[in-house]
Amino acid sequence: MMKSFPLLLPALLLSCVPLLHATDGAVDIGSRLELFVDRLLIEKMTGTSLKLHEPVKAPRAKSPLPVNHMVTVIKDGELFRAWYRNSDPAFKGPFHSGHAGETVAYAESKDGHEWTFPKLGLHEIAGTRENNIILAKMPPFLTNFMPFLDTRPGVAAGERYKALAGYPGGGDKRGTTEPGRGLFAFVSPDGITWTKKAEAIPYNPKWRHAFDSPNVSFWSEAEKQYVCYFRTWTDPERLRSISRATSPDFITWTESVEMRPNQPDEHLYTSMTHPYFRAPHIYIALPTRYVPGVGEAKDSETTANTTDILFMTSRAGSVQYDRTFKEAYIRPGLNPAQWINRANYVACNVLPTGPQEMSIYHRSGDRYVLRTDGLASIHAGAEEGEFLTRLLIFSGKELVLNSSGSAVGRIQVEIQKADGEPFPGFALKDCTPVVGDKIEAVVQWKSRADVSSLAGQPVRLRFRMKETDLYSLQFRP
Repeated sequence: MMKSFPLLLPALLLSCVPLLHATDGAVDIGSRLELFVDRLLIEKMTGTSLKLHEPVKAPRAKSPLPVNHMVTVIKDGELFRAWYRNSDPAFKGPFHSGHAGETVAYAESKDGHEWTFPKLGLHEIAGTRENNIILAKMPPFLTNFMPFLDTRPGVAAGERYKALAGYPGGGDKRGTTEPGRGLFAFVSPDGITWTKKAEAIPYNPKWRHAFDSPNVSFWSEAEKQYVCYFRTWTDPERLRSISRATSPDFITWTESVEMRPNQPDEHLYTSMTHPYFRAPHIYIALPTRYVPGVGEAKDSETTANTTDILFMTSRAGSVQYDRTFKEAYIRPGLNPAQWINRANYVACNVLPTGPQEMSIYHRSGDRYVLRTDGLASIHAGAEEGEFLTRLLIFSGKELVLNSSGSAVGRIQVEIQKADGEPFPGFALKDCTPVVGDKIEAVVQWKSRADVSSLAGQPVRLRFRMKETDLYSLQFRP
């Protein structure tokens, strides 16, 4: 059963303080990669702005992932692996979330674009075992089965993959006290054969409803614990929303915390929260925004409900989401099929699909691409602008930027003392302009890149920019 640890949350937040702030008020970034997806590092912007970069739809694969819900895509070594909800075509109904005909199917890819669907022979579906089904006949656990690759050091070989799954049934569930309505733990050595364990996060009788969408979990290396983001509803607004719980062992979980990232009257149908693969202390969330009464009904439905994809972030240890960017991230688009009920969801995990590219997988089977780290940027237009960081403490030897400029674009960096004066040799006039388009551009001052003499002390970075986007920075060892 769920145990409450009243001292755990404050202790966790205190343990994460060095990740965000040093005792003198500086942000201790160490040698971590930092993205400009929030305002944590920003002190002042003059003639520059934060810009959200919309992903671009890649050419349609010849063999894409099928149109389905509850999709997870994981890169395991050189292999891309996907899990998604499917349905037994022989099942005669009634059809509802958690019905006995729901299954979980598996696919894999060598390049993250073209997919194969191996015939695993595990379950007889529609009279044959020639299929890619890995789980079947387990209501209600297959309606929202969302696995993850457990990266915890020392994890047992038989539990290399994990998942939380469960569905309490429809309707108002306030007062529900019987066991079995919550999320159950699943473990697997290979992501194919799974073992159901005990109920991990039971249903809270105070909740009107919960768990009725993807409930995502992962090992947080930054927090040194497991984290779960799951569906709850706000009260009294009755908005679909997100709560968070943590666990040291994937067995005993803390009482959940309502994160309430919703804007007024905004339903967040999913969260798809996960650590960013290049900066795992930053969590990326790509929730589906659900808008009742807009769009087209389909089949036997009588109400129109439209969805789109939003972009949010959180940081390790935080019980809040950052909503720096409130507008839609992926719109329904020109295809009328994307304007029908519940048509827009993305798979859990933004993944690298090339040295300079990362991908987001849409339930339509489409793949959307961005440059590496290209979620958001500090943007400078045709007029020269600047931005100044807050006080930082870093460790490392050289400053590396991920930036994209035009033919006249450039960036210069000044490293300042706490009082705003530049360190000798690190003024703007000493900086060789960073030009071009590079995932890793090393900044140089008077033809030298070594900044290790400034490591460990409070510094500010002053950027002078023109026609350039700066996506990330890192003081690299």
